[in-house]
Amino acid sequence: MQGIDEVWSALRDSLRGNSSEAMWSAGLGSLRLVDYQNDELIISAPNQIQLLRVQQRYLPLITEHAQQLLGASVTVSLTVGDEGPREIERDVVTVEPDVPSSRVMSSDRPLRLDPRMTFDTFVVGSSNQLARSAAFAAAETPGRAYNPLLMYGNSGLGKTHLLHAIGNYVQENYPYRKVLYVSTETFLNDFIRAIQTRTQLALHERYREVDVLLIDDIQFMESRGETFHEEIFHTYNTLHSEGKQIVLTSDRSPRDLAGLQERFRSRLLQGLVTHIDQPDLETRIAILRSKSEAEGITLPNDVTEWIAHRVRDNIRELEGSITMLRAFSNLHQVPISLELAQKHLTGLGHEHVILKPETIVKAVADFYGLDVNDVLGSKRLRPLVQARHVAMYLIRDLLDNYSYPMIARIFDGRNHTTVISAVEKIKEQITLNVELLTQINTLTQQLQGEM
Repeated sequence: MQGIDEVWSALRDSLRGNSSEAMWSAGLGSLRLVDYQNDELIISAPNQIQLLRVQQRYLPLITEHAQQLLGASVTVSLTVGDEGPREIERDVVTVEPDVPSSRVMSSDRPLRLDPRMTFDTFVVGSSNQLARSAAFAAAETPGRAYNPLLMYGNSGLGKTHLLHAIGNYVQENYPYRKVLYVSTETFLNDFIRAIQTRTQLALHERYREVDVLLIDDIQFMESRGETFHEEIFHTYNTLHSEGKQIVLTSDRSPRDLAGLQERFRSRLLQGLVTHIDQPDLETRIAILRSKSEAEGITLPNDVTEWIAHRVRDNIRELEGSITMLRAFSNLHQVPISLELAQKHLTGLGHEHVILKPETIVKAVADFYGLDVNDVLGSKRLRPLVQARHVAMYLIRDLLDNYSYPMIARIFDGRNHTTVISAVEKIKEQITLNVELLTQINTLTQQLQGEM
């Protein structure tokens, strides 16, 4: 059937734009399309645990979005394993140049610069003008203009695009300069691997012998151990002292990243820290027009304005709406119109209630028939400890912006390592204990219903 690959791509985009990072990494992001026929969408999960998690947590969400896309008669079935050929390549493949493996501590999945994320394709508005100008200056004169440069703001506002744009510009205009783009998670994984295999020298060669270092999402450094923070600090010092360019992104200002080493935070604040805000209406319209032009789609003005008025705070959702409309148009063989958009993009831009830690703690306490103060306190009775660990796990799982130190402060000022241990313990238990997994899935569904 025509457009099925595009429908799967659109369904993933729709789910991605309406789920948290925790939901995506917990199961939604690992799904693959197996088949679609007779109004049945068959989707596979990588293993039985993921299947149960998705079935109990996310199947209603997947079904809702699938029915918006394909019609109310569509059903969704889940299976285990890679039983079909359809894993749709994402529009954005998230960057480092190829280097000889003999001298590099490479990750399992090295990142690559996306050639489509350039300064030319970045739509500038009042919300991001300073960040774009600073990023371009850093790319044009690496190590001289703004060093370090840190861009912060909510997810989906263009921070990663600017990191890629810097890397692409430097590689095109200064091909002799070495560029490395990594996520904080990649850096951490490389660090752990280097410690385990005693290859710290290779780690230093990879990170300290570059001309431009681009690190995404440094808020995830907060909960890491002191040894990792030492590695980050010395890497920064080595590069900065040699005049090498360092650019980082975060969801918060360094002033609000309490889990970072104070001396590292102070170094970041010595450079340029710039905020990327939500795009205004004019910028949102420009983004939609730019995306539709790049996709070769004719988007009527009334459709553009309707989407721009509904989606206010996430560029990914704006761009995902174009992909979805293209899929609907191809699937049903009709032109894109306001009627088509209003019919099929009904969930676009809906406001959600912000879930708070105290709501999660109360839900856990009520679920287990316990007092909230006991869950938050220090009593060591076994039922209390288990409920406390579940609450810590759910806060970490459902609230992207809460680091381990922040969660520790909620629970009677505990050390953040206690929270890490609790979360890891629950992660291990739910792979072995189906009853506990069911309890957590029930709580998650209840809490997500309040979001």
